[in-house]
Amino acid sequence: MESRIERIKKQLHGASYKLTPQREATVAVLLENKEDHLSAEDVFLLVKEKAPDIGLATVYRTLELLTELKVVDKINFGDGVARYDLREEGAARFHHHLICLECGVVDEIQEDLLGEVEKVVESRYGFTVKDHWLTFHGICKRCKDTEKKKEDDGMA
Repeated sequence: MESRIERIKKQLHGASYKLTPQREATVAVLLENKEDHLSAEDVFLLVKEKAPDIGLATVYRTLELLTELKVVDKINFGDGVARYDLREEGAARFHHHLICLECGVVDEIQEDLLGEVEKVVESRYGFTVKDHWLTFHGICKRCKDTEKKKEDDGMA
């Protein structure tokens, strides 16, 4: 984790920003919770444990800066809440999400499935694609397996 923080620090310096203690605490929280899709408020509550004097506005500004520098991606799953997702180091594109409509779990797809679609968009529409987000909404395997088990046990 420390080496990742150092690389982010260099990224900030390259863009004429400093890694302040508040920014470092925010980055640490994102790294410690990289499997989660935290809202700014979630990040704030976790950062507050590390840096009790930090304000919500500082966390918001830090998240916006990290989004601008492509350290994190700001995403919305249709629930009206912006969430922040740590971008994989060296990833040219954002990863995709599977959202279960039953249990609400968000799973990730790390492979880029839209390379061919991008080529069509660029050639047919003359549109240069810089990034994309793809979210699938449906029923996860865990929920389907639970439902099938209930049916097999005669409970459904």
